[in-house]
Amino acid sequence: MPPRSYAHPEVDEITLPRVLAALSDPTRLEMVRRLADGQDHDSLDLAEDLPRSTLTYHTRILREAGVTWTRSEGRACLIRLRREDVDALFPGVLAAVIANAGSEGAE
Repeated sequence: MPPRSYAHPEVDEITLPRVLAALSDPTRLEMVRRLADGQDHDSLDLAEDLPRSTLTYHTRILREAGVTWTRSEGRACLIRLRREDVDALFPGVLAAVIANAGSEGAE
């Protein structure tokens, strides 16, 4: 079985409204906080308490907005932030979001 392939927007297709919309949800905000270490994470580790269909929905929103990269490795779906791309387009946005993701006001 060939690995799954995922569509990602080109850098010039990433827009601030889509990035902010993707980051506006508390579940996705927590996912981004977990991804902030710059490592690849198995999607199942980003929100352990969610049904797989809900997890897939949230990771798709982040990917389609240009916030994350997704790739298959075996049976795993590995995800990491597109930090360089987002920072180049919208300096400080991810840093501010990540810095405030753990605060009570983030909900």
